[in-house]
Amino acid sequence: MQKEQHHKGWNQIKTNDSWAIFKIMGEFVSGFEKMSKIGPCVSIFGSARTKIDDKYYQLAVDIAKQIVDHGYGVITGGGPGIMEAGNKGAHLGGGTSVGLNIDLPFEQHDNPYIDSDKSLDFDYFFVRKVMFVKYSQGFVVMPGGFGTLDELFEAITLIQTKKIDKFPIILVSTEFWGGLIDWVKSTLLQKFESISPGDLDLIHIVDTPDQVLQILDKFYAEYNLSPNF
Repeated sequence: MQKEQHHKGWNQIKTNDSWAIFKIMGEFVSGFEKMSKIGPCVSIFGSARTKIDDKYYQLAVDIAKQIVDHGYGVITGGGPGIMEAGNKGAHLGGGTSVGLNIDLPFEQHDNPYIDSDKSLDFDYFFVRKVMFVKYSQGFVVMPGGFGTLDELFEAITLIQTKKIDKFPIILVSTEFWGGLIDWVKSTLLQKFESISPGDLDLIHIVDTPDQVLQILDKFYAEYNLSPNF
């Protein structure tokens, strides 16, 4: 494929970008149609590499189960690890279990705990991100890698710039997230003044499922549940 592209001119290569618009539009339309019917949900993020015997896997199961017990659905990235745990907890709790799967060359494959009519496949990360933000009433962020950090900071940026309505962002595990938030406060906020004090008001660090639900329930006692766009 790369060899063939070397023999094509710039215009020939970039012409494919125009046709990609239709694929992108199709993913948006399909996503909007399916996601608009799911009702209020909370997204759970975390590493695809977390094993089933890891303490955070079981913690994600417990959190998801309590989330559906409180009337919310659960949205995950649809893959293994923490994503599987989130869907599993929602499934065990008899609640809405949504999976937004992305086509990747490694790690990603859909898990068996997603509702059969609520499994969506995406080729484009940015389309998938829109679905997470538009149809989530809160983010629960478990330990994870670059992808998890990407989703976290994207949500913070959109709230900070008022591109979306506020919703709670809950980081699970002081052990994992404590150092990052300390750095954000000491370096970004205090030393370089790159952010405002209020930017972190909706970020919470917790360690138990009960704490997650307390934050969600308290927040939505004051706001009506509605899509963020």
